[in-house]
Amino acid sequence: MPVTHVLFESSSGYAIFEAKLSESIGSKSRAVQDSFKDLAKFGKMVSLISFAPFKSAAQALENANDVSEGILNEFLQNLLELNLSKASKKSNVTLAVADNLLGKSIKDALGFDIDVSETSQDLIRGIRLHASKLLKGLQTDDLRKAQLGLGHSYSRSKLKFNVNRVDNMIIQAIALLDQLDKDVNLFSMRIREWYGYHFPELVRLVPDNHQYAQVAKYIGDKDTLDEEKLPDLAAILDDDSTVAQNILDAARGSMGSALSEIDMLNINAFATRVVSISDYRKSLVSYLAEKMNSVAPSLTALLGERVGARLISHAGSLTNLSKYPASTVQILGAEKALFRALKTKGNTPKYGLLYHSTFIGRAGPKHKGRISRFLANKCSIASRIDCYSENPTPKFGEALRAQVEERLNFFETGAPPSKNADAIRKVLDALALEEDEDEDEDEMDVDAAPLTTLEAEPKKEKKHKRKSESMEVDEDEEDSHLSKKVKLSKEEKKALKKAKKEQAKAEGGEVKSSKKEKKEKKEKKEKKKSKA
Repeated sequence: MPVTHVLFESSSGYAIFEAKLSESIGSKSRAVQDSFKDLAKFGKMVSLISFAPFKSAAQALENANDVSEGILNEFLQNLLELNLSKASKKSNVTLAVADNLLGKSIKDALGFDIDVSETSQDLIRGIRLHASKLLKGLQTDDLRKAQLGLGHSYSRSKLKFNVNRVDNMIIQAIALLDQLDKDVNLFSMRIREWYGYHFPELVRLVPDNHQYAQVAKYIGDKDTLDEEKLPDLAAILDDDSTVAQNILDAARGSMGSALSEIDMLNINAFATRVVSISDYRKSLVSYLAEKMNSVAPSLTALLGERVGARLISHAGSLTNLSKYPASTVQILGAEKALFRALKTKGNTPKYGLLYHSTFIGRAGPKHKGRISRFLANKCSIASRIDCYSENPTPKFGEALRAQVEERLNFFETGAPPSKNADAIRKVLDALALEEDEDEDEDEMDVDAAPLTTLEAEPKKEKKHKRKSESMEVDEDEEDSHLSKKVKLSKEEKKALKKAKKEQAKAEGGEVKSSKKEKKEKKEKKEKKKSKA
């Protein structure tokens, strides 16, 4: 069937064209291909039937998402039914569509024949080329602006990009921080060995790596150290004048060998580099803490910056971490041990990256597995709150941390911990109070919806209702329940059985007497009939 109509989707709206001249055989020729570029010739091939512009940018985005997924939008369906239903009565409609999935949806919903051949694609290409002139009421700049705005909104909706909550920065920062830890330790060991040939006693007096590099850079040649340098040396050592005096005494009686000027210059340059790397590491730690508090405040309040950042990095993103179940979060980072245990049929690991949390270290040996499972459960809740809440707050993480503390106390003392629903309810109530305080009294809406649709303790109310209903049961049923619960002696049981048998006999006698009376009445009636 030749193409009769063409559907054109643009950033401004939907357009339906009628195909006047469409030749499948000659469409591949060079002359026909060139005619698509000429508006005067192409204008004779198609004519505009209807153009339905989008009313807002949100509607344009909704329709663009539906077209990309091959879904027939209600707006497009109404347009097709309005313009093509009349044509379908007279002749069959063959609609040219750019996307095959969208064509299937249109065919299933409306029953039109769909064409996605090369001829149809050429027609749609020509319409797109001359859209600004074929579509009435539109200018070239209008169509270009609509394309730019829809492109930005479509990309933003697909990527869900938020500048203030980028977990990629956390992944890069924690990876760099782990690398810097290794580098600082390696370089500090190297500066200790190198400078130790000249001043070996300094290693014992200054155990900290960062301070050692600073002291080595400041002292240089130990022979030049005198009492005038003690105040500055004490400032490097956190204002500890005693250690500074001990360093001066050790320098005067040191057993180290003398170094040449070129060797001392190299040691000084290397010590400067170690100090700069160590300073950058400290600034990176503060940057990571700031990013974690803005991206995942609940997870940070529960685990800390380093452990929370490692979980996000290992999962790939905060969204991936929020999708993991608690059982996966528990052994995240111990995949090798897990698969080795599954292969050898041994004991599976109890924890992975969560082992670095302080809660695991504080728990007893018997309770490490239980507290790691409980902590993984709370981590899963915290990551989901951080990922899917519009305004993340650390209060949920603090409440979850208090629950873990109560669980540790439960293992030691046996005091029952609070329930998760109660802890979350308290946080929600506190947030609701804060929002009420921020709002002005005149602008407060009494009938505003609460933060959550959960009712406070609904289960307990139901239990009370059931108990109250059960109290209204007949006394005989209550007595029967009590008789089941109370233990009776053999003699009492025999007496109860006899009483039940007597009741049954009495009831049976009453039934028999009633039956006899009925028989006598029937006999009397039959006698009267026979006499008559």
